Amino acid sequence: MPTVDVLDVEAQKVGEISLRDDIFSAELKPHLFHFVLRHQLAAKRMGTASTKTRSEVKATGRKLWRQKGSGRARTGTRGSPIWRGGGVVFGPKPRDYAIRVPKKMKKAAVRCALSLKLSEEKLLVLDRFEMPEIRTKTFVSYKEKLDLGNTLIVVNGESTNLQKSARNVPGVKVLKTEGLNLFDLLRYDQLVLTRDAIDYVEKVYGT
Repeated sequence: MPTVDVLDVEAQKVGEISLRDDIFSAELKPHLFHFVLRHQLAAKRMGTASTKTRSEVKATGRKLWRQKGSGRARTGTRGSPIWRGGGVVFGPKPRDYAIRVPKKMKKAAVRCALSLKLSEEKLLVLDRFEMPEIRTKTFVSYKEKLDLGNTLIVVNGESTNLQKSARNVPGVKVLKTEGLNLFDLLRYDQLVLTRDAIDYVEKVYGT
């Protein structure tokens, strides 16, 4: 079982913690990243794009000129796709882009991402990360002491003061454990977990 140091917000070591092998030392499987990321990104698509076909566009239904004798190609309704303002051929219609991915695959992908962060030494464990008040300046000072850059901070439970203190800081996102996902894990370079967050992760994502 890998063992990592536990720090406080002042970057002082306050203890150690042993992490579960099945979660933080899982075998890296890039194909899981591919499937789950496609699922997450597809779920964000609205799917509301819509165009009108020749039967839906508003246009006169009369024949524009006689069938024969004019020297021009025959034509029918003004709503034909060959005319400007006519219908659209094979245009987009409202649809659902969702891709179904099994829950076990999602959890396995998160375990791989957590293991990747630990192997790259980009995982930081804090005893707790609490803010007594909403103050961005205080959060930035903690961030500098912990030497954090592009960072995802995962906490367990309510953390309103922390979230509001960090929301205007570029490259930082505070996430509750219930919202842990592969996209954010891979999007941010560093990962910060509190002790409580690790307990939750080991309980939910354990095999």
